[in-house]
Amino acid sequence: MKKLLLLDVDCGVDDAVAIMIALASPSVEVLGITCCYGNSLLENTSRNTLRVLHVCNKLKIPVYSGASAAILGGPLLDEFYYGKDGLGDVPDPQAPGLDLLQKEHAVLAILRIANERPGQVSLVATGPLTNLALAVKMDPSLPKKLKNVFIMGGNIESRGNTTVCGEFNFESDPEAAYIVLNEYTCPVYIASWEFICSCPLSWEFYHEWINQNTEKAKFMKKIYAHSIAKCEHESHFITCDSYAMAAAIDENFVTEVTPVGVTVELRGSLTRGMMVVDWSDKLKKENKVFIMRKCDLMKLETLLMAALK
Repeated sequence: MKKLLLLDVDCGVDDAVAIMIALASPSVEVLGITCCYGNSLLENTSRNTLRVLHVCNKLKIPVYSGASAAILGGPLLDEFYYGKDGLGDVPDPQAPGLDLLQKEHAVLAILRIANERPGQVSLVATGPLTNLALAVKMDPSLPKKLKNVFIMGGNIESRGNTTVCGEFNFESDPEAAYIVLNEYTCPVYIASWEFICSCPLSWEFYHEWINQNTEKAKFMKKIYAHSIAKCEHESHFITCDSYAMAAAIDENFVTEVTPVGVTVELRGSLTRGMMVVDWSDKLKKENKVFIMRKCDLMKLETLLMAALK
């Protein structure tokens, strides 16, 4: 039996890598991809998803456009780490048009797919959690119908990569992250910012990976050029969303997890959007999440290499 995955992305370069990992895995069937704003405007993240599927010859996988802003509204976080379009600002005259998007809204698609295959679908979220939050508000029974959820986002040591204490995906929509962490009662696995930073890849691996002589690798090299120029001084290479995807695909990838109650700070002047980890169980939460602590990097490297073959 193949693992059934539903992907929710804000398709920037890191999401593109994660999507390609899933598409290349023989043990996985991707039922659909839902899109939200985040790494760029919704129009761009939706188009980027279609571009990735086009490169992988997988345009039959349905793509759904969803939330264009946070639950409380407001502008996008002005990061554009992966370029203004989210995919390195590389011109692509062959890019598929938005007419290939499904007419159904992403939130409705999440609910329908979960209802069609109760207890079978793993939801992998690699962007702001707005679509997931709206879905559970429309149908509070949704978490009972999902097999599990894998999230790239949040932080466990208050180390921010966007604000002082905020990780990008959670900081983009703190209310959505709060809703998801408090209302999704199915097993939830979190690849936090600090976990990923503690399990980096080498630049030697990056160059071996990106210089494979394939069309997928050439595509990846082009879209990564913008952001790699910013981080070449770093001692290691990380591709954040791949960790959550690897965990969803291979149950042996994560070698240590900590079950713990979590929530999200909504009001702090310096801590808004920070994931609060209740290490001492003062909140007495019944639905604990599983925070990833250690992983098998060789398995990740194998998945990444296969993604660009």
